[in-house]
This record gives sequence, C-alpha cells and structure tokens, in this order.
Amino acid sequence: MSFISSIGIAVPEYAFSQPAIASFMERAMQPGYTESRKLHAVFRASGIDTRYSVLDDYGKQDNYSFYPNTENFEPFPSTQHRAEAYRKHALPLSVKAAENCFAQSASVKPKDVTHLIQVSCTGMYAPGLDIDLIRHFYLSESIQRTCINFMGCYAAFNAIKIADAICKSNHQAIVLIVCTELCTLHFQKEPIEDNLLANALFADGAAALLVTSSPQSGWNLSPQAFHNGLAFNGKEHMAWNIGNHGFEMKLSTHIPNTIRTGIKKLTAELLDSLQQNTADIFSYAIHPGGKKILEAVEHELSISREQNEPAYTVLKNYGNMSSVTILFVLHHVVQQLKSQDTEKLILSFAFGPGLTLESMLLKTHYQ
Repeated sequence: MSFISSIGIAVPEYAFSQPAIASFMERAMQPGYTESRKLHAVFRASGIDTRYSVLDDYGKQDNYSFYPNTENFEPFPSTQHRAEAYRKHALPLSVKAAENCFAQSASVKPKDVTHLIQVSCTGMYAPGLDIDLIRHFYLSESIQRTCINFMGCYAAFNAIKIADAICKSNHQAIVLIVCTELCTLHFQKEPIEDNLLANALFADGAAALLVTSSPQSGWNLSPQAFHNGLAFNGKEHMAWNIGNHGFEMKLSTHIPNTIRTGIKKLTAELLDSLQQNTADIFSYAIHPGGKKILEAVEHELSISREQNEPAYTVLKNYGNMSSVTILFVLHHVVQQLKSQDTEKLILSFAFGPGLTLESMLLKTHYQ
C-alpha cells in the first residue's frame, strides 16, 4: 500500500482581488464595449474572490515591473522573458510548499527522501527545478527523480500514481511530490473568449506531498484505485500551446457539458472495480476548473454544493492553479477530518487537455 502522509501548500506573496485583476486586464486587453462587458461578467461569475501571483503588476495601474509601461503593453513579453521569470520564481515557491510539507511530518526529514517527483505545466528549464530542489534541501545526489511536464490540471494524479507504484514495489521508499504552477506568467492580451476565460481563472501556487509505504503519525490518505477517461469529443475545447508570447490556453465554454457527459461513466467504472457505489463516498475532492464545471459534476453525480464545499472554498480563495489546485482541495479535506472519520472514502477528480478525465479513490487512515 501507499499513504499520502503530509500535504504542504504555498502561494506567492502578492494577493489580488478579482475586481483589481479585472481592472488590470481591461487596461491591458483594451477590449471594445461588448468585450469589456463580457470581461466583467466573466470575472463576476467566476466564484473567485482572491488570486495570487509571483508578479506584483496585477494590482497596479502603472509603473509595472514585468509588463511594459506602454499604453498597449508592447513589446509584449516574449516566451523567453516569461521562462526567465519562471526560473526566478519557481524555486522559492516550491521550497515554501515543501518546507510546509516537512513541517507537518513528525518523522520524515528531507534526508529520508528516496524519490522526487516534480510537476509543472507552466515552465521548464534544464538543469531543472528538480535538481534545484535537491540542492536546496541537500537531498541525496543518487535520489531517483521524475519530472511530469505540460500535462495540465490533472498532472498531480499522475504523480500520485507513480508514487503509489514506487511505494508498492519498494517498502523503504519515501517519495516527495512537488507541484508548482506559475499560470499568471502567461497572461494573453488579445480580447478573445479563450483569453477572457483564462485571465479570469488562473493563478499561481505550489503544493508538496510525502508518500510512504506505511502510515505516518496523524492523518493519511491511502490510494485505493485510479481510473482515467478520454472524451475525444472535447479535444478542441481545452488545449495548452507554446506561442511566441508565452503559453496559450484554449478554454471553451463547452467544457462543462463535455465533462457532464463523461463523469458518470468514469465514476461507475472506478467504483465498480472496487465493488463500491456513490453511497459509500464520505467526501469529494474535485478540481475546481471553474464554477460551471463544479456545477456540472454535481448535477451528474447528484451531489450537493455542501458536499462539494472543499472545491468551492479553494476556487474562491485561490482560483485555478492548474495541477496544484486538487492538492489544495485534498489539503482542505484533511483539515476538516474529525477523529471518527478514519477509514472513510474520498472520491477525487481532475480534468485537463485531451479532454482528460482523471479519477482517484482514497481512504482516510489515522495513525
């Protein structure tokens, strides 16, 4: 078996309200009357109060530090410029999440880690963030490491799958997973629907997990099963491409409908593999890709907004941090557990390009 024994989360120092970000976007995107009304409508309907960024520009009206101080924001930052910012900011935020993770563990120290899995879809470089983390924490130079890049919002599931397999094959293994996403480096200013949606949702954050082959002191989450589905009819609705001015998000309003048509089948296949049903589920941990996505899942699985509260809370307080977000949701779920909640089932989902639907069943365990 494997156990997620500690979850650490971190956000950058700069926090912005949705209205403040909307004002910045309006100045930068210079939308026409119709697009401006749509921009503010999308921001108001997002379900988000606050988002975080490694950049301080999103709360300013002028005197920008990352974007050009010109009326039309030209020359717009190149992909190289954004990649340099990623390299500058990714390590400190990753370290903050990992330190938080280790601080919550009573017994595991950095020197004990045997495997490192580093996850990100918003930047990369080589030698990479994984090696920078090894150097910072003085991890073993012979540590086994894996990088998961450019998979989007469901990538943390793949990291947990790998950690689960490692721990099942090596009972001495201690796996550190670090997910870091700096989505706000990739703001796009052309006032099209994809950009309006992406600019209203995405934020920066990092999360770290310790995964072990035996439960540690305190709350543990043990993966019971994973199941993946692909909705090819949604392939064009979500995509993540590298352009000359950063990474470009394709994000259609049709995504909730695509998820709605696939989520019930995905859930049934996962639970059937363990001879369980939705009545056995104690709690839900759903990736808040957007408010309408959460509502679509609730409708199809006949769950209430109250049952989905962890996802709404994370969306409201942090926005969508891509692969990091589901780990914030799991962290919130664990924080709410009471002493009698051991050996309970948690059903978790995340979604991404493909259109990919990932599911995971976890069991709570208190040691």
